[in-house]
Amino acid sequence: MFNKENYRRIKREFTNKHLEAGARQQKRMQEAEAAIPELREVDRALSETGMRIFRAALGGKEGLEARIAALERDNRDLLEARGDILERSGYPRDYLNLQYECQACRDTGFCDDGTRLCSCMRRALVLAGYESSGIGALLKTQTFENFSLNYYTNPADRAVMENNLETVKRYAAQFSTDKPNNLLFFGQTGLGKTHLSTAAAKEIIDRGFDVVYETAQNIFEDFEDERFNRSYNSGTEGKKTDRYFDCELLIMDDLGAELSNQFTVSCLYNLINSRMNAGKSCIISTNLTHQEMERRYTQRVLSRLLGNYINMRFCGTDIRMMKIRG
Repeated sequence: MFNKENYRRIKREFTNKHLEAGARQQKRMQEAEAAIPELREVDRALSETGMRIFRAALGGKEGLEARIAALERDNRDLLEARGDILERSGYPRDYLNLQYECQACRDTGFCDDGTRLCSCMRRALVLAGYESSGIGALLKTQTFENFSLNYYTNPADRAVMENNLETVKRYAAQFSTDKPNNLLFFGQTGLGKTHLSTAAAKEIIDRGFDVVYETAQNIFEDFEDERFNRSYNSGTEGKKTDRYFDCELLIMDDLGAELSNQFTVSCLYNLINSRMNAGKSCIISTNLTHQEMERRYTQRVLSRLLGNYINMRFCGTDIRMMKIRG
């Protein structure tokens, strides 16, 4: 669940945010005590509360509840007195309280004693997932909600596309790493393949899964750079192509638009086969027919696309051209 690098980065950011809240409180306390000397005695007494509770516990179980209750009353009285002093001096009553962006998790990213991911951290991870997916901008405009069937005026085409829409919506809603599933979108350009794959990506990212969306051309260029450029990504964080194997869902757009050769065919087969063997899901879209895919990528690749992918034909009239013509 979630991109591993995003998770590490966001967790560090939340740890720093929690520490910064404490540092800001200390700075406000120093400022207020310098301006209002009478605060020092109250703050000193408040700082000793923990030690007083510890000492009360050492006094044995008998009467412990009463001793703790008395200390809690004293603590509330001290907090009330501090609020009064601050208010008289022109400060907000809660000026010296720890002030977090999220009170639910106290800016740690986790609730329930660290056992549950807070909604604020989940949201940060989702937004990071949008960016690392490769289609951050498209995710804002291409959703299931704005996929219009009105462009498919032929009743037969509309029926096919209505079924495609429901199939992809169901795929996104039921996506699971426990039960991998693959989709192959094929059909002419401008029929909604990119729109539906983007919409699926958004919902699956929102559910917390790690999605990578990339064009086939860019994927094969990364493999080519990795193979032929010795200085390519020579750092210690792994190869750039690792993300195509590691992500929970890979969406490869526009297969067939790349310059095809023996190397790209080998890369495609390796990627499809490796993800299949690892139980990882994939969505591939292409403008090629099955016959064209077989000629370009060999029967071995096509057999995997036919046997292990739900094949979905996109039909109709080029929507992009319809929009241009008005």
